[in-house]
Amino acid sequence: MRKLKFIDLFAGLGGFHLALHELGHTCVFASEINDDLRVLYKSNYGISCNGDINAVDIKKEIPKHDIICAGFPCQPFSKAGKQNGLGDENNGNFFDRIMEIADHHNPEYIFLENVPNLKGHDDGNTWQYIYNKLSIKYDVKEQVLSPHKFGIPQHRSRIYIVCRLKKKGGLTDFKFPEGDFKGTLSIKSIIEKKPKEYTAIKPTSLNHLKVWQEFLNNLTSEEVPRFPIWAMEFGATYPYEGKAPITSSSNELKKYEGKFGCKIDGHSFDEIIECLPIYSQIDQKEFPHWKKYYIKANREFYLKHKKWLDKWIPKILEFENSHQKFEWNCGNKVPLIIEDKILQFRPSGIRVKMPTFSPALVLTTTQIPIFPWLGRYMTHKEAAKLQCMDGLKELPNTTAKAFRALGNAVNVCVIKNIAINLIK
Repeated sequence: MRKLKFIDLFAGLGGFHLALHELGHTCVFASEINDDLRVLYKSNYGISCNGDINAVDIKKEIPKHDIICAGFPCQPFSKAGKQNGLGDENNGNFFDRIMEIADHHNPEYIFLENVPNLKGHDDGNTWQYIYNKLSIKYDVKEQVLSPHKFGIPQHRSRIYIVCRLKKKGGLTDFKFPEGDFKGTLSIKSIIEKKPKEYTAIKPTSLNHLKVWQEFLNNLTSEEVPRFPIWAMEFGATYPYEGKAPITSSSNELKKYEGKFGCKIDGHSFDEIIECLPIYSQIDQKEFPHWKKYYIKANREFYLKHKKWLDKWIPKILEFENSHQKFEWNCGNKVPLIIEDKILQFRPSGIRVKMPTFSPALVLTTTQIPIFPWLGRYMTHKEAAKLQCMDGLKELPNTTAKAFRALGNAVNVCVIKNIAINLIK
């Protein structure tokens, strides 16, 4: 493999740097807007990291290079965000900045990473814009890949975009790595045996899990819903089809039962609306189809299991809203045991998954995976292993900062596998 020079834009923890350095290539410029991560970059890699790429003089400050690497900000394109795309006032213009650098320096390769929704965003118009810009000079290929396809126990689908100058031969001989791992994945392969630092599950959360285990104990594997369980619908009768409840009058709503079958009542419309589940208090004319389906399915489930649910419901009434929702994502041929699974306490509810691979690491600390059999959350060192970054000398010094950085990082192993095929 040839030894090339690369620049690392929106560098974060330096996932591109780690991957390409291990293959013998040299980083000649890096840029990252976060002050703390720039300090870490210098500590981990021994080179200074510039700040905001928009403030950099492309001609004077960026040296000659062969590869542009950029996991450019995904927030404008992510389904979890507002999806303002290229028009996002904070992060939407960074692709154009990458193109300005490419147009001036003409590197042989461009290597980009982003969320899979980039390609479908704005009915494909965003991707068409990006592809058209790149393909003026470059041959372009893209593929969605996930670390679990390479034997790493994390499901993290991302789109990878590779480009090579047409005048250098383009991508005629390039193929993305297959990612055809056929072995058995286990999250236990990345678990620290005796971590020095970890966050324990709170006693209140442990009690919530105990109550949900009692819920499962009343069911057979085939009876566990595949839809999210919204316990607030158990006993509710308020109207939800056609117009949304908030468009009804106070007198009309008072005829029905709200969350957990409680009578809808109040001296003001605000008090009346508060009798509904929080997701039904939204100011919209009509609920989307998926919400109607979940409400209907939960009410039918309640009527079928009313006898034992009426005895169980009082145990959940004082739970915080998100812990009154539950998702069993383990299939129907698995023992109904929470303790040996992977959990997440998400805004959408308590999610239970098989202990094969971790859900994708994300920016927020509210979704850090939990190992209930250990009574704790995933450590940031374990998260670093999932991103193939366990070789870093330093990580951010708090759990919140570490998971934010790791959740925003590119996966080193996936990048390395693509680079091996790309640079020959």
